[in-house]
Amino acid sequence: MAGLFSKLTRFASSPQGQQAIRKAQQAAKDPATRRKIDIGLERVRREIARRGGGGGTPGGTPSGPVPGRPPQS
Repeated sequence: MAGLFSKLTRFASSPQGQQAIRKAQQAAKDPATRRKIDIGLERVRREIARRGGGGGTPGGTPSGPVPGRPPQS
């Protein structure tokens, strides 16, 4: 795993890596891109909640409260 991290570090400090970082930062500031990301995250959260899991515990039961959902009694 250290090899992968060192490769990423080298890429990030290269001119191509710096360009990729600038593009990603610019895209993150764009409201339309932010909206697409938020919609995608919400879809993933709904799917995890629909399946009744996401906590990583055996049996598919959640290990804690689902964000944005009231606690079950």
